[in-house]
Amino acid sequence: MWATTVLLLLLPQLVSSTTEGTTGHLNQSDTVSEELSDSPVKDQKAFRQTKGHDACSIPCDITVKLLRDEKHSICGQLQQSLLAFGRSTRKLIRDVMEEQQRGLDVLSGQVSELMSKVQMLSSEVQRSNTEMYSMKPVQSHGRDCSDIKDSLMSVVPKIPSGIYIIHPEETDSSFEVFCEMDYMEGGWTVMQRRTDGLNDFKRSWADYIDGFGNLAGEHWLGLKKVFHIVNQKDARFQLHIALVSNNDVTSYASYDDFRLDNETQFFRIHLGRYAGSAGDAFRGYEQEQNQDTAPFSAADVDNDGCNPSCSFANRTVESCSILHNHTGWWFNQCGLANLNGSPEDGEQNQGKRTRILWDTWRQSGVPYAIKSVTMKIRRLATNN
Repeated sequence: MWATTVLLLLLPQLVSSTTEGTTGHLNQSDTVSEELSDSPVKDQKAFRQTKGHDACSIPCDITVKLLRDEKHSICGQLQQSLLAFGRSTRKLIRDVMEEQQRGLDVLSGQVSELMSKVQMLSSEVQRSNTEMYSMKPVQSHGRDCSDIKDSLMSVVPKIPSGIYIIHPEETDSSFEVFCEMDYMEGGWTVMQRRTDGLNDFKRSWADYIDGFGNLAGEHWLGLKKVFHIVNQKDARFQLHIALVSNNDVTSYASYDDFRLDNETQFFRIHLGRYAGSAGDAFRGYEQEQNQDTAPFSAADVDNDGCNPSCSFANRTVESCSILHNHTGWWFNQCGLANLNGSPEDGEQNQGKRTRILWDTWRQSGVPYAIKSVTMKIRRLATNN
């Protein structure tokens, strides 16, 4: 390549030298002839010049042939270089693709292994769930809290209060209740408790049917559940109401032979004989105040007997539930008792009975302000 480049650079000079050399050769011959006798030194110089021109002169056809051969050689080398570059590039691309394929194969193997582990774990979980659900359901502790107490008395020296599972007779399922085992000889199934105001008793008919709240705290067990408990075969139940005033005075009201009618009768309440220190607010002082045998009412299911309205404390009342801040109870033209009563939101409203009400429990003629109440039921001994 270097020789070719030098040849291309010297080509114009070589062609010019060749043309001039042909003409100059004759002139120089004449000069040499004329000056041959002048000086030996001069003759030698002319001879060297003539010899140099002859040595450097290259004919045009030879030069063209050399250039053509050199061009063909360069083209051949360039083609070989391009072919070699193409081969190396294809090999590089092939190597890269093979490397990527090997990486994809490794990754695919890892994904397959992971999927296999996930499927195995899923199968384990499914089998565990199947085993769990195939297990027998938790057995109930008894038909009610009285039954639990009677069955445990012989094996446990002290039966603790708490949440137990009961399964009343002739019912399809078990459910949880709170049993008071340390109050008046125990065996009480709690059906309602008000203590701290954390649960809102402004509820719909459906909520009062099914129950709401926290069994260990404030709650309403539910009319359906209470119905199943108190309507068991050959069983009689007592209703006990324990009251605590704001200044920690305690009192109670008790009714034997407590029971409820079914849902088609709106869980009408039936009360036996009264006993206690808080007065018989359920029956009141007058017949129109008597709530015994009254159906249950809520804000959205009105069975209170005010049709279309009733008079109460010189006021016209269309709904006892709305008067008592949308709570549910066995209202009969409102009456003197509502242990589900709830205060109005915000400030108290004068003239409206919106709190827990047991009107017959009084001090100096004024009803006690009640801060907590518990309604509980227990089996009565049957006469054999």
